[in-house]
Amino acid sequence: MLLNKTFRSSTLKIAFIYVIVFSGAIFGVLGYVYWSTVSYVNQILDRDIKTETETLRETFSAAGRDALISLIDQRSTDKFLGDWVYLLTDASRRYVAGNLKSWPAASQVDRDRIEFTPADWNRKTAAPPLLRATHQLLPNGYHLLVGRRAHDLARFRDKMMVGLLWVAGLFLALAAAAGISTSRRSVARIETINATSRKIIETGLRGRIPVRGTGDEWDGLAKNLNSMLDRIEELVETNRQVSDNIAHDLRTPLTRVRGRLERTFNRQLDVGQYRVLIGDVTADLDEILRTFSSLLRITQIEARDRMSGFRNLDLTGIAREVAELFDPTAEENGVTLQLSSCDRAIVIGDRDLLFDAISNLVDNAIKHGGRNGRITVAVTHDSGEAVLSVADGGPGIPIDEREHVLRRFYRLEGSRNSPGSGLGLSLVAAVANLHGAHIAMADNSPGLRIELRFPLPERVAAGIP
Repeated sequence: MLLNKTFRSSTLKIAFIYVIVFSGAIFGVLGYVYWSTVSYVNQILDRDIKTETETLRETFSAAGRDALISLIDQRSTDKFLGDWVYLLTDASRRYVAGNLKSWPAASQVDRDRIEFTPADWNRKTAAPPLLRATHQLLPNGYHLLVGRRAHDLARFRDKMMVGLLWVAGLFLALAAAAGISTSRRSVARIETINATSRKIIETGLRGRIPVRGTGDEWDGLAKNLNSMLDRIEELVETNRQVSDNIAHDLRTPLTRVRGRLERTFNRQLDVGQYRVLIGDVTADLDEILRTFSSLLRITQIEARDRMSGFRNLDLTGIAREVAELFDPTAEENGVTLQLSSCDRAIVIGDRDLLFDAISNLVDNAIKHGGRNGRITVAVTHDSGEAVLSVADGGPGIPIDEREHVLRRFYRLEGSRNSPGSGLGLSLVAAVANLHGAHIAMADNSPGLRIELRFPLPERVAAGIP
């Protein structure tokens, strides 16, 4: 099964395409090496033949026919020149002198450089050798052929060809083996991912792609996919919790509305009582609409549609406006609201969203920070960041609950009966994420301190996290 998928895989096809391309390049290089080497050896051989031919021709020009015949006979019997062949003929191609008895076929001497096998070789060899020669037309119609045995050249060419074929065959075999092995490994990892994906489709998001610990790109892909699955599982769980919380939080006001309308339907009321009923129902419906409005606002923020309107803002100025807005509310609840800030803290963002986020933090601090306490809103600089913090003196949030309170509709046990929808800190988290800010919670001894850490504009422009 895996082998069949390997041979049908696109990875193997691509590997074979590269094998063909590289094979063509390798064969071209080897062919050039073969051609240039043989050409070089031929040039050396032709140079020696040309030098010998010129010597004989000069002898004919200087001393005549008899002197040339004498020199040819001398060289033909010289044991040190056993690889050389000589043939001198008249105008009719009849033998005059030399150790070669007949002229090669006419088709073999149409070129200046010829290779041929003599038909009447008179040496004691197993077979006539390959000869490489040149011919000259001398005065008075004489023809001179001078050549040399090229059997070494022939063996060299044969060995070169065999060696190149072996190298080419070995290269093709190794390349094919490497391509199949690489494709098989890739197909195996892909099949593992596919099998895990099918399991996830059938059984849910609990499955994860195995990581082999090799540190290669497949492990990197597996880790990224597993992280994506973790994120999807988290979002699915969050959506489930949101659905449950919406049903829980909206059931109460809707039940009140239905109960009031049902009681009104079953009895007669005067105009004043109708007005009270309409007011109560309107208040319950307003509460429901505020919940949905908050949900839609968080969704819009998370969609990042507002980033196009970002500009440089003074975080200190926004915090001061929020403190002035909530100062009367804090005074009514017996809480002291104090602003502690630096002169200016420039951040990049959306003013309305930042105003809403800070307002939610201050509003939560007033509601849950305890009466006759102190709430401090501070804006400072720390390690290249603009830090906005809201600290109160209330009961605080347990450490194991701090991550959960940023979820939609999540409410602590102690605040379930208090007014609110549990979306305030969710909106703060969405605004912080949109602005690249980090949320941190710490004990205020007593109470809670929430910090929003914003990167400064110059760090954002430089791409520094």
